[in-house]
Amino acid sequence: MSPSQEFALRFILPAAVGALIATMILLYAPEWIYPNTQEPSYPVSHVVPVQAEVIASTMTGPVSYAAAVEQAAPAVVNIYTRKKVQRRTNPLLNDPAFKRFFNNSPEPSERMQSSLGSGVILSHEGHIITNYHVIEGADEIIVTLHDGRDADATIVGTDPESDLAVLKIDIAPVVAATLANSERVSVGDVVLAIGNPFGVGQTVTMGIISATDRNRVGLNTYEDYIQTDAAINPGNSGGALINAYGELVGINTAIFTQSGGSEGIGFAIPAATAHRTMSDIARYGSTIRGWLGIEVQEATPELLDSLRLPKALTGLLVTGVFPKGPAEQAGLGAGDIILTINGQASTNAREAMNRIAELRPGDAITIDYLRRGERKSTKAYAGLREQKKPE
Repeated sequence: MSPSQEFALRFILPAAVGALIATMILLYAPEWIYPNTQEPSYPVSHVVPVQAEVIASTMTGPVSYAAAVEQAAPAVVNIYTRKKVQRRTNPLLNDPAFKRFFNNSPEPSERMQSSLGSGVILSHEGHIITNYHVIEGADEIIVTLHDGRDADATIVGTDPESDLAVLKIDIAPVVAATLANSERVSVGDVVLAIGNPFGVGQTVTMGIISATDRNRVGLNTYEDYIQTDAAINPGNSGGALINAYGELVGINTAIFTQSGGSEGIGFAIPAATAHRTMSDIARYGSTIRGWLGIEVQEATPELLDSLRLPKALTGLLVTGVFPKGPAEQAGLGAGDIILTINGQASTNAREAMNRIAELRPGDAITIDYLRRGERKSTKAYAGLREQKKPE
């Protein structure tokens, strides 16, 4: 063997074999050389961002609301009313000269008019809340329960200014509705309307809460409505608006419509307001509301400019004060601009009136106001609302 062949066998061949082995390792087993370079292999679900998992879990809802309806439906009743109305007659029938040309058989001067609505049982003693317009002027009220039983109802009391009425039935047992926590009612919550639309029988429709604190609808003196797109039709008035847990959220009251049917804008009185009205009427015979004894209007930029006050100022201009009322006794007068009531900014007259009405007679009311450009503060004590005009 020549020296060159011997060199190749001893050095070149081993080097070539080593290079080949190294190449094979790099291609097929790189972790032997770089054990930390390969990303760990996890199931796909483990690499989903945590925030996305949280959102997905909060968006999960029930496939069916049957359990909620099963809980709430027994407390919802159908209301049928009848009242006597005078029949309109042709005045010529009373004229002897013309009377002989008509049928001489006497016609009844009265006829019975029927209407329908819904209601919600709020006590195990049989107290039912409904809308005042459902039973207004009724001579006879019949309530049909969810289980088919009928009962005559008597009117315990009414509150036309909020369009609520309390009825009583003497039948047992009855199921009372469970009230939802009013502080947890939010826009976007799923709600169900239960009532007797068009008299077809108890019906459930679904939607969401579209808005809260609606108070410029123009329906009643006191307005603080929940707006919903759940279908509400004639006959639903006085029925229940419930949440996905079967708890009472509101009393369906009215709809905004141009066709006469549901167009996705319905209004319900909050359940807390309805329950307070029922409790007041059952105990006192009428609704008890706080009263300050003033009339106000929003301080618009145009109004402020005419009074030579900063246009950026927001508040309520006092336009009238009841003599010897709580406001006058606290030193308020016409021309003052109320800035806050109990620490809350006052820019909406109806909202401010609703807040005061929620108080009880004797409750303290702290008022910050502006008089001739000077900021002042006073304390008034709510009185019992009286029906008379300010001077």
